[in-house]
Amino acid sequence: MELEVRHLRALCAIADTGSLHRAARQLGVAQPSLSTQLRRIEQELGGALFTRTRIGCRPTPLGRVVLSRARPLVAEMRSLVTEARAAAADEPQLRIGSTASRALSGWLRRLRQRQQEPTLRMDVSANALLRMVADGQLDVAFVHEVEGCPLRIPDGLCLRVLADREPQFVSLPADHPAAARPVVHLSELAGDRWMVDETVDGEFDAVLRMLHTAGLNPRVLHGDYHTAASLVATGEVVTVCQPTCLPRPEMAVRRLHGDPLGVRLLLAARTETELDGLHPALAEAYEEVSRQAPAYQEWLEQSTGAATPASVPALP
Repeated sequence: MELEVRHLRALCAIADTGSLHRAARQLGVAQPSLSTQLRRIEQELGGALFTRTRIGCRPTPLGRVVLSRARPLVAEMRSLVTEARAAAADEPQLRIGSTASRALSGWLRRLRQRQQEPTLRMDVSANALLRMVADGQLDVAFVHEVEGCPLRIPDGLCLRVLADREPQFVSLPADHPAAARPVVHLSELAGDRWMVDETVDGEFDAVLRMLHTAGLNPRVLHGDYHTAASLVATGEVVTVCQPTCLPRPEMAVRRLHGDPLGVRLLLAARTETELDGLHPALAEAYEEVSRQAPAYQEWLEQSTGAATPASVPALP
């Protein structure tokens, strides 16, 4: 058996949904068929890719390795198909780059409603995306700049600030003692393992600086935030997260006391005209997901007296 893109797509669906049943429904196949396909893939690769528990499927260490390679391949194939279809139809494409954000889906939906058909390139490196805009490979990039770690802005790019300072929250197991309160002190997490994605520009240095400033020297594990979410759910780690992140039954999202870590959200393009056309839809999408996140909504109301992300104050 040779692995094909459809096999990689199936693995990503299982990991993203955390369930064979939900993944099968997402892929439009029968669950027994997906289970058989997964067993064959695991036989081909020589080990189990998921651990089956009563609460769903969790990637094994081998599974995390495979998924780290599968996700970009699936994304590239999806992008190839979209761009090829557009080229065949001679349709102009809006090429968007972005770091991770829950606002993306709402932004893309609004652009499509306005008769714009975007392609999307995801990357953990904001600097790489900005360089691609400057080089003409992307039309626009939505990125975050980690506090204390300035991005390298290429000459000639125009910037629009979506949020001058978005506080970063913490994701922790729902049964963690600190999760009983709406605001968590870093000292309450002194005994926990932290997981940080060191491939995100500036994030590793900023998190370590935050922890050391608080007098903490915890064990830090390296991994992407898809993996971190799985490990938080099983009680293995805690991790910083965007305030728009939604809690789950097994995972709590809480504000950090004093808001010790923040990011700046930026939209970059080569012309102000492009920013004028794209920023309003992104701002609407970001406000939408902000209202859906209880902890962030409460922070906004307490910090600004108005439930709108546009009012988030800048750092002095």
